[in-house]
Amino acid sequence: MSFIMNENITIDTNYYKLEDVVHLTPETFILKLPKSRFPFRAGQHITLAIKGDYQSREYSIYSGENDPYFEVLVKEVEGGYFSPKLKTLKKGDLVEVHGPFGKFGIEEKHKEGRKHVFIASGTGVAPFHSIVRSYPGLDYELIHGVRYHKESYGKENYNSECYVLCTSRDNEGNFSGRVTDYLKQATFDKDIIFYLCGNSDMIFDSMEILKEKGFGRDEINCEVYF
Repeated sequence: MSFIMNENITIDTNYYKLEDVVHLTPETFILKLPKSRFPFRAGQHITLAIKGDYQSREYSIYSGENDPYFEVLVKEVEGGYFSPKLKTLKKGDLVEVHGPFGKFGIEEKHKEGRKHVFIASGTGVAPFHSIVRSYPGLDYELIHGVRYHKESYGKENYNSECYVLCTSRDNEGNFSGRVTDYLKQATFDKDIIFYLCGNSDMIFDSMEILKEKGFGRDEINCEVYF
C-alpha cells in the first residue's frame, strides 16, 4: 500500500517490540504494538519497516489516539515482498516506525455540528476505525466495501446504525454490490463532509458520483492507497 506523502515532514524513528499478531482472515491481520511514543491524529499514517530489512511500507494507524496500544491493519499481497514478511512476525520481533504523516482526518472545527460520511474499500477502513475510536459521540456513517462479509474488519467497534457493509461477492452485508453501487442510490444531506480511503478506482468513481449529487471538492477528502 502507498500514500501521497509530504516530503517536507520531519521523520521521527522508533523501534517497537511486537506484542501480538491478530489474524482477522487468512490474508488480513493486525500488528499490535505498545502504545505509541509519539502523538498522532486519527487518520494519519506511518511508515513501517522490519528491523534488518531494507524495505518499508506505509500503513494507516488503526488504533485510536487514546488506546493503550498502537495498531496497524495489514492485508497480505499475494506475490508481494513486504506484507508476507509482516505476516510471519512473532511476539517480540522488532519493527521500525517512522512518522506520523499526513493531514487526512477530521478538522477540529468540524468535529461537532457536521455529519461525517466515511467511504472505504478493504483495509482502507483503517483510518476511520482510528477516528471512530478517538472521537466518541461523532456524528458519522461508515460505508465499507469488501468482497465478503468476513472482511468487515472491526465491525464490532462501530454503531450498527452507522455502519453499512457493501459486499460484492456474497449477500451477507447490508447491501449487495460495490460501494459505488450503493452511492448511486443513496441520498445525503447537504451539510455532509465526505472522507474516502482505499484503492484509486473506488475513490475516483465515488468522487464522480458525489459530484453528480451536487457535492464539490471542498466537501470531499481523499487518501489513496494504490
